[in-house]
Amino acid sequence: MPPHLLMALAAAEAGGGPDISKVVGQLLQYGVVGLVVVLLILGVLVPKWAMNNLIADKDGWRAAYETERDAHQATRQQLAAAQASAEVATEQGQAMVRLLEEFGHRPQTAPRST
Repeated sequence: MPPHLLMALAAAEAGGGPDISKVVGQLLQYGVVGLVVVLLILGVLVPKWAMNNLIADKDGWRAAYETERDAHQATRQQLAAAQASAEVATEQGQAMVRLLEEFGHRPQTAPRST
């Protein structure tokens, strides 16, 4: 770190605030290279390899989300079909009980356990 920046930081720690114009002047003397370095440090500029990695990661997560969504849709459809068949079985059981009662058969109840 350049000595003049160290002096500005030391002055800031000592209680006498840093002279902003000096700090800005020091950054401006490096020109475009200094500006690019500052923007890279702040995250405003991102290297192409990092951006490509982020895009590939985003695409992977999107594909996983869509696969999971399709799997959940298939599960919901299977649950709806199972519920419909359970309702049909219940109706058939109730119809069978009514039919047997009409023929005079009394359903036996299971003994209750205590």
